[in-house]
Amino acid sequence: MSRTWRPRRPVDVLPTLAVHQRGPYDPAFQVDGARIWRTCRPGGEPATVCLRVVAGSRAGATEVAATAWGPGAAAALEAVPDWLGEHDDPTGFDPEHPVLREAHRRHPGALIGRTGLLMEALVPAILEQKVTGTEAFRGWMRLLRRFGEPAPGPAPNRLRVVPTAAEWARIPSWEWHRAGVGPQRSRTIVTAARHAARLEETTGMSTADADRRLRAIPGIGPWTSAEVRQRVFGDPDAVSVGDYGLPHAVTYALTGQRRGSDELMLELLEPYRGHRHRACVLVLRSGPMPPRRGPRAPVRDYRAI
Repeated sequence: MSRTWRPRRPVDVLPTLAVHQRGPYDPAFQVDGARIWRTCRPGGEPATVCLRVVAGSRAGATEVAATAWGPGAAAALEAVPDWLGEHDDPTGFDPEHPVLREAHRRHPGALIGRTGLLMEALVPAILEQKVTGTEAFRGWMRLLRRFGEPAPGPAPNRLRVVPTAAEWARIPSWEWHRAGVGPQRSRTIVTAARHAARLEETTGMSTADADRRLRAIPGIGPWTSAEVRQRVFGDPDAVSVGDYGLPHAVTYALTGQRRGSDELMLELLEPYRGHRHRACVLVLRSGPMPPRRGPRAPVRDYRAI
């Protein structure tokens, strides 16, 4: 099935979708030249979607072609505009800080999309808790290659569709261990999968109510909830409090100080309440980054040899 979508404003397709890519070898997301491949499970049915910019300029795409395969193809194509930020409303975001003002001017197509696919955002967010990106991406890749189903249609060979919630809940402990996922994170994913029906109800709630229900699951805290709400609900105000690098990036961009904290970051973002995540997106897209002079966190491997 195919459709051509003409957004009401230019959109930066790849950066808007790239927040769903979990590392360079993500089995559920691949960039192939001018084509972006993504798998998903809307309504529980597997689908492969291929997106391609048909028309546009450096300011963003003005026409996007999408083709989908699989039982969930129709639902996936219907969701493409939301993925690319059609619902996003930046009204009220008028930054006075020169860094944010310039980034806002240079990236008019920097929109915040929403997928409505909760478990597909929640599982990798839990995998990324308190570990290096390399560890998290490695675990995600191994789990999808082992338990994900082949992507429908003429997709690249390595693409896989994420497991269902029931399939996540049935993964035995030794398979988590083989993927390099520790017991705390695997236990949180299994618990969330067993309560998936209740968690999926959050897509119809306010962001505050969704946050409370997500954080009712042991092991899900403010950072994980914010990471999920950004992607699933397109929440422009969800700040990833507890992130390793974000407070330093925001602080450096807005004050020039090399080191920051969650408290200072929230203080600096307070004038943009309602759009604090949008401000963070712009900082990460084009703001000056603090110099990296500290030691890198070691990449650990807990698997038995």
